Amino acid sequence: MILQDDWVKRSGTQALCAVIGLSGHRAFFVGGCVRNALLGVAVTDIDIATDAWPATVMEIAESAGFKVIPTGVDHGTVTVIAGGIHHEVTTFRRDVESNGRRAVVAFSTDLAEDAARRDFTMNALYAHPSGEVVDPLGGIADLRSRRVRFVGDPQQRIREDYLRILRFFRFHAVYGDATQGVDQDGLAACAELADGIATLSAERIGSEMRKLLAAWNPAPAVATMAAAGVLNRVLPGSDPRALAPLVHLEQDIPARWQRRLAVLGGDVDGWRLSRQEMAELGRIRDEIGSSLTPAALGWSLGETPAQDVLLCRAALLESALPQDWHAQIQRGAQSTFPVTAADLMPDLQGPELGQRLKSLLAAWLKSDLTLTREALLRTTTFEG
Repeated sequence: MILQDDWVKRSGTQALCAVIGLSGHRAFFVGGCVRNALLGVAVTDIDIATDAWPATVMEIAESAGFKVIPTGVDHGTVTVIAGGIHHEVTTFRRDVESNGRRAVVAFSTDLAEDAARRDFTMNALYAHPSGEVVDPLGGIADLRSRRVRFVGDPQQRIREDYLRILRFFRFHAVYGDATQGVDQDGLAACAELADGIATLSAERIGSEMRKLLAAWNPAPAVATMAAAGVLNRVLPGSDPRALAPLVHLEQDIPARWQRRLAVLGGDVDGWRLSRQEMAELGRIRDEIGSSLTPAALGWSLGETPAQDVLLCRAALLESALPQDWHAQIQRGAQSTFPVTAADLMPDLQGPELGQRLKSLLAAWLKSDLTLTREALLRTTTFEG
């Protein structure tokens, strides 16, 4: 099998592989770039595996005039910029020791050893610079059947890095076949070793869960996570039942992990979200149970968060979306509250002015943004 993708033939990529080969070493494309090329999915990152040690890779690349960045030399990885393209070049490795979060590795010259330490068979795919695919572990068959399968013993792979539990469900959401369900050996290992998730950093958990929830349809994978006792460890108090209805309602609307997370509920303290992400999530969750109309939500939140609220509300209530809801959100987002502080001054000042503006705004939102400036001002009474 030969990869035909354009990225394989890029001059910078081929030149880098050529100089490694001319130095007496081997270079293979590996992992996601090979997997995605076989699936016909866009390739965004190019990873290269080689039997050359990191110092040798840097020497070879610099001698050829390429820029080299020692991004992870201790773990065998350097970044080489060739032809304006970033290539992650990593020496073949084998695991020596692992504490479930980060492995101690030894460099190797054996492709088979390198393949044996990878997480899933579909990620243990290699390709020569010519594009010829090397499949040491049956990854192509699993890829074709859309089966996410651990390399070797699932428990051993998980004990090397407990993040692989979350990656197992994320890869199933992205590459798996929901109608066939997850690999049972892998699922059993994830359920048995789920306590190990507690050893992971909040940053790693949050990053992986964002990717999972951004999948086209994460609902089956998330439901399986819940049944296996994994979801509650990363999102305590969550309920996955409304996620499938939400995905159904989204249809042609771009996926947003924030929206999916909002409908799941639960405690996100263990995700290390940014202040902006927490504020956005909070606004969506706060308004799901409100009575604000689509237009009022559009004015209060803006188009995208308002859309999120209405989708979550419909999914949780198992109801239809309001008629013409897109247009109503846009109407609200483009509206301007017709009353200003100057309209109420000098009769009102200070706290009384603020309170009156607040009450008029509430009346305007309740009217579905239909009350005019004159109508709102007619409702004003002053207390002296």
